[in-house]
Amino acid sequence: MESSEPAKSGAFTSSAVRRRALLGTAVLAILVTVAGLAAYLTRGDRTDRTPREAGASKSTTTSSSSPAPTASASGPSAPTRRAGALPTPPTTHDPITFAKAAAAALWSYDTRTSSQPELLRALRVWLTSESKYADAASVEALVPTPALWRQMGANGQFATATVHEGHFPASFTRALQTDPGAITDAHLYAVTVSGKQSIAWKGSPAGGAESRATTLAVQCRPSRPCALAGVLPAVAP
Repeated sequence: MESSEPAKSGAFTSSAVRRRALLGTAVLAILVTVAGLAAYLTRGDRTDRTPREAGASKSTTTSSSSPAPTASASGPSAPTRRAGALPTPPTTHDPITFAKAAAAALWSYDTRTSSQPELLRALRVWLTSESKYADAASVEALVPTPALWRQMGANGQFATATVHEGHFPASFTRALQTDPGAITDAHLYAVTVSGKQSIAWKGSPAGGAESRATTLAVQCRPSRPCALAGVLPAVAP
């Protein structure tokens, strides 16, 4: 059987490659200062735009209020959905709640009921409508390529996710405590989520399971619900 691990697409444009390179180098800054998180996502105008940007005006909100980091939020909180349904983002202003739901969406798929392009379109809806903060490439890189999807589909492969815990990385919390105003421009939060991905296929309904962890960049402006900004290339503890 083909590997169940999602393969990364090599069809990135040159601009996407540059963004991914910046993403990788900036993650170290994120672990030191909140400003690093904004720097990772503030990379000038992009040529690629997400579906949520169609017909949407650029945000001009600069409110200084923002959710304050709290202790770790444990226990599954991602909204459940019927089997085979494509993931839809929750309406919440809590970055941890949103990140846990987003991680569950990124770790789930069903080749029996959806096509690879359908899953990609569904995940793009989770992205922030602000183009300079949305890193669609980091999300799309987690989706199996069309060729791999076909092979997985031949075996009826699907994956479900269980989220165990979500929290603000310690470095993010320390930096925000040092400079509470640093987040009030972009309203970006780093959230680390851990859980389990269970994979099954025809002839093996029990399948297997693997532990998962990821750090997401989530934008939560006071004026609208949270949205996904991107997936960091390394897990921040």
